[in-house]
Amino acid sequence: MILSRRNLVATAAAFAALPRTALAATPSEITWDDLIPPGVPYSEIIGEGDRDVENDEWRPIFDENATKLNDALNGKYIKMPGFIIPIDLSTEGVTSFVLVPYIGACIHVPPPPPNQLVYVTTETPWPSDDLWEAVWVTGQLQHELQSTDVAQTGYTLTADKMEIYVW
Repeated sequence: MILSRRNLVATAAAFAALPRTALAATPSEITWDDLIPPGVPYSEIIGEGDRDVENDEWRPIFDENATKLNDALNGKYIKMPGFIIPIDLSTEGVTSFVLVPYIGACIHVPPPPPNQLVYVTTETPWPSDDLWEAVWVTGQLQHELQSTDVAQTGYTLTADKMEIYVW
């Protein structure tokens, strides 16, 4: 079989596009416990707290274990469940939010420690009418301690897929 230059270029272009679809990464499914570094017990990431009598709330004081992150997850393509606390909300939906381990975290109760919070951004807005649903979020996880309006987060994730978490 003799290939013309045009056929050779077209075939090469087809093979160049193939890895994006054929070799798409499969996410590692993780849980909230995986965000804590190995060897750090959950009971040691929450320190003492102060009671704010004027505002009738408790403010946790986290020790250094609360900001210790799991190095093995930095840059990893993951899928994890959680609940949405909106940061950027429009009529189209939410494009940035804090993913939290339980419903109401950061709103009705003191926030979890930073290594239990993930700041998520997404190009495709998540619909506003699904904000109280548990979700699966898939994307690349990065270490990045940062402060938001809601709480300090230990991880960031750019979501390329989101779906309702089915129990």
